[in-house]
Amino acid sequence: MADMTVTTFAESEEGDTLLLWILAWSELVAFGILIGAFLIASLLDPQAFSAAQAHLRPGLAALNTLVLLTSGWQAALAARPGASLRETRRGLLLAALFGLVFLAVKLFEYSGEIGIAGDESFGAFFELYFLVTGFHLLHVVFGSGVLALVAWRPTRSNVALITTLWHVIDLVWIVLFPLFYLV
Repeated sequence: MADMTVTTFAESEEGDTLLLWILAWSELVAFGILIGAFLIASLLDPQAFSAAQAHLRPGLAALNTLVLLTSGWQAALAARPGASLRETRRGLLLAALFGLVFLAVKLFEYSGEIGIAGDESFGAFFELYFLVTGFHLLHVVFGSGVLALVAWRPTRSNVALITTLWHVIDLVWIVLFPLFYLV
């Protein structure tokens, strides 16, 4: 009977991996649709988008890129196969902390952009900018909370789940950063 339980547990972990990848890919598809909408709108009104983009602060976005990549690095350290419980917890908590730093920098950046966003001459740029980056920011906030929660009671599968999703959040930002700030 004990062997049957072990087999069932192994099958359950394999199923969890499938669900993880379904979740990760669904997130990428959702962001892909939003990015596609932004790209189409930018093709329809390139002058307004270019004028609006000039009001963004790429220095703050670059700082946030470094913050989020550092967070991802800490998450990767936490998920290493040989990591001790202490190293795992520390990596997850540092990843969560850097996620909150990302939040603080982004809110500071938003504070300077919110007044500009009402200018109708910028077309749909700021609507899409706040929608896409705000959706990403919600993922960062939620992910930071889950990182901290998993650090409290880490299991191998929970660490793998949240760190994989955290890397998806990083990947999305790596696409958003040049799209909004550098193009």
